[in-house]
Amino acid sequence: MMIEKQANKQRLKAGVSYLRNREGGFTIIESLVAILVVSILLVAIAPVLSLSVATRVQSRRIELATQAAKSYIDAVKTKKILAPSGPTTATTLTATSAPTATGTLTCTNSTIPVESNCSVPTPPTGTSLYCIDFDGDGTCLSASVTDMIVQGFRPNNNNSAAGYALGVRVYRADAFALSTTLSRNNASGINNEKVTQATFTGGAGQRKAPLVEMTTDINDTVPKYSDLCARHGGCI
Repeated sequence: MMIEKQANKQRLKAGVSYLRNREGGFTIIESLVAILVVSILLVAIAPVLSLSVATRVQSRRIELATQAAKSYIDAVKTKKILAPSGPTTATTLTATSAPTATGTLTCTNSTIPVESNCSVPTPPTGTSLYCIDFDGDGTCLSASVTDMIVQGFRPNNNNSAAGYALGVRVYRADAFALSTTLSRNNASGINNEKVTQATFTGGAGQRKAPLVEMTTDINDTVPKYSDLCARHGGCI
């Protein structure tokens, strides 16, 4: 009986020792397999994460561009800044030329602290370029990823005494670090040709394309329906 009890104790100690050895840590092979599994999961998730981040960045950029366009329009309506210098040579808003970036950007402070009149590059005839300083550094630079350049313009068949249609395009400031003509909607003369960037990632890398393009009517006097009709080719 005594011998049997001692044998049982020995077997129990051996079993405990075996369990402790088994739970002492992972083997090299187990560690490599775990690393491989984690790596595969990261590779699968990474595109989804990058797509989500890019979409949020682009959506925020469109939001800032919309704010810039509205700020410019409000400033023109309240005469805090001058309207575009004169009618363009184009007869329609969509035919008005886009700016040509020269690799440099020079903007001087205007009457609005966050807005600067840009003299370089030279705006197309009858248009004005303004920079909205969103990063708050007091200046507008082509290296900025948040500053916005607003192009204001109107066609040559608009009578300023009876009001006029004002076109607005908003570009990224870093687009002016390029040396090329920027893009615009209907550039090829095809109706409904859209190049304006979307809030999705599809436009994230298209610096040449406008973030926002819109039109509005400016009238210094009491607006009349006939004036509106005249600016848009007549009413039926």
